[in-house]
Amino acid sequence: MRAAVLHAPKDLRIEESELAAPGPRQVRVGVAAGGICGSDLHYYYNGGFGTVRLKEPMILGHEVSGVVEAVGAEVTRVTPGDRVALNPSRPCGACRYCLAGMPNHCLDMRFYGSAMRLPHVQGAFAEALIVDEAQCVPVPTRVPLTSAAFAEPLSVGLHAVRRAGPLVGRSVLVTGQGPIGALAVAAAKVAGAGRIVATDVVDAALTASRAMGADETINVASDAETLAAYGADKGRFDVALEASGNPAALRSALDVVRPGGVIVQMGLGGDMTLPMNMVVAKELELRGTFRFHEEFAWAVEFIASGRIDVTPILTDVFPLVEADRAFELAADRNRAMKVQLAVNPDYADALG
Repeated sequence: MRAAVLHAPKDLRIEESELAAPGPRQVRVGVAAGGICGSDLHYYYNGGFGTVRLKEPMILGHEVSGVVEAVGAEVTRVTPGDRVALNPSRPCGACRYCLAGMPNHCLDMRFYGSAMRLPHVQGAFAEALIVDEAQCVPVPTRVPLTSAAFAEPLSVGLHAVRRAGPLVGRSVLVTGQGPIGALAVAAAKVAGAGRIVATDVVDAALTASRAMGADETINVASDAETLAAYGADKGRFDVALEASGNPAALRSALDVVRPGGVIVQMGLGGDMTLPMNMVVAKELELRGTFRFHEEFAWAVEFIASGRIDVTPILTDVFPLVEADRAFELAADRNRAMKVQLAVNPDYADALG
């Protein structure tokens, strides 16, 4: 079995490794498609982010789909040959947050391709994985596995929209149009948002956001005045989803969200300074959002039903052996939104 193993920044090697047989409630999945995420890029170029640092070789990747190859004796959810999207979260199910129905805050979470703990949790850019039955969400055969691999990032957008509260008929601002921001646009659309405005500093990203459902796009690098106009009468937006992690984007959202409005901070960019006088005077609600749980199954259903079309933000697919080229393209925001790896050549015909 081959896997993409990162040893140090820009030292990504395709290596062979062994895989055990699945246990009673485990499944062997041949990985077909895997999306390169922002965290993967941080590991690849910088060896990590913040205090999270690569300390040992680690397989990257957590946005994957594939085909069931074998199942344990007690597995009932899937059978060999099924197409599946793989939930990369493995909460413990026993800590106080899991028991309280908040498994995304699990105290013993194991999340694919994460160096937050040691030994690191190995990722999913491998030709095959042994996974828990609960991680497998079946996907209809009509759905390309490249689309199914979007279930994880779409889950992030869906959880953020859920954190925002009811959106039916609401005016929504989405700042930052990387893949997560664009998928948050799509999530807000299916949640019933009346009008969605998307902002970024890259025109290509804004073009993709229109395809994902944005009613208006604004390049705030070249046309900041258009967004500023939404600040009239203390603000016009009911909700803002801030997906860039840029302090300037959050500051602009505070200006244009109406009194009593909600701002959901999605993007991570380090510590930020907030104008608390404005937060207080406008009675704004600033909410965090972290990962997802039940939204993963919702994401698969939205993609499978066609209610959310993820194909406008799929830029290209590279074979696993060309992972370095894939990472280089994924890091170029002027040329790429989402870049994926075709991980196992045995399932090339299922990619779409």
